[in-house]
Amino acid sequence: MRLLHTSDWHLGRSFHRVSMLDAQAAFLGHLAATVRERDVDAVVVSGDVYDRAVPPLAAVELFDDALHRLAGLGVPTVMISGNHDSARRLGVGAGLIDRAGIHLRTEPAACATPVVLADTHGDVVFYGLPYLEPALVKDAFGVEKAGHEQVLAAAMDRVRADLATRPRSTRSVVLAHAFVTGGEASDSERDITVGGVAAVPAGVFDGVDYAALGHLHGCQTITERVRYSGSPLPYSFSEAAHRKSVWIVDLDADGSVSAERVDCPVPRPLARLRGPLEDLLADPALDPHREAWVEATLTDPVRPADPMARLTERFPHTLSLVFDPERAPDDPDVSYARRLAGRDDQQIAEDFVAHVRGAGPDAHERDVLRAAFDAARLDELDEPGEPEREVTR
Repeated sequence: MRLLHTSDWHLGRSFHRVSMLDAQAAFLGHLAATVRERDVDAVVVSGDVYDRAVPPLAAVELFDDALHRLAGLGVPTVMISGNHDSARRLGVGAGLIDRAGIHLRTEPAACATPVVLADTHGDVVFYGLPYLEPALVKDAFGVEKAGHEQVLAAAMDRVRADLATRPRSTRSVVLAHAFVTGGEASDSERDITVGGVAAVPAGVFDGVDYAALGHLHGCQTITERVRYSGSPLPYSFSEAAHRKSVWIVDLDADGSVSAERVDCPVPRPLARLRGPLEDLLADPALDPHREAWVEATLTDPVRPADPMARLTERFPHTLSLVFDPERAPDDPDVSYARRLAGRDDQQIAEDFVAHVRGAGPDAHERDVLRAAFDAARLDELDEPGEPEREVTR
């Protein structure tokens, strides 16, 4: 059986205030063409269909068009909700849509009820594990600790229990939306850290033939049977080196897996430029980036006049301007930036407590801080992202 694995469409999301709707529509057209041209038997979409819980109308219309295209091709599609989606909203009408061969899996309790497809070698079962927010599903899954590993392990125990009731020749695919250990993150994924831990081991998915993952925006192979497709479009400059693609996965009669990447359309290349403003304006080696979306980091010791206006004369698609002036090693701003580099919110908060009272938090206080950050993250699940802005380091 030939599968097309994709995820993280983020319909409705912009790129530094530039609308991506046309690029998203082009990708969906490319997706339908790839399904048709490559004789794909099933499409799996591993979450974050939308960018926010209440998507704009234009994004909903794009999704509707995608459903009609896939249904018109007669190729079954299985998709799950991600941490950016509202599971309840995405799942509205799932029963009716199911009849068209589009199988929406948004209910955690139904994770062990697969979509059953067949080829000449027998059944292939698809288990959809929507994004499992630990604090919301731990009781339903009967786990004591609200952690990603615990709830995913409980869900996979249910999957393996169902699979054990089926003929041994049955092949299996799991769709999941999670941060798996070994994956490389970018700046555009929403933080899903719970209790200081975000990642789960790849071994959670042992026992199935293929795990089609979503959440991380870079296409990557964790193991031969556990892969991220990544987002089909870039959503931050940290993805400048990404090759955006989908996976074509062939699942053989014995459950062995082979995979091939198929590139997605590139709306405009990304370029991250760094240096003094005058160098960026004059360096002929930068000519190939004239038509790219540009993030420029200026290292001038003093902020130059009208930098954005001057940059856009040479690079008309400059979208992000960062100031990172070169300073002496003993400059207090340098040492502060270095102290923050690579530290998460919890660590920064603990440092602040130590700074203001002379001693860091005790174990109980660390738990209180962690609970506060987890609660704030839960409150933000249905909120749109912050507007982009100029950054000064």
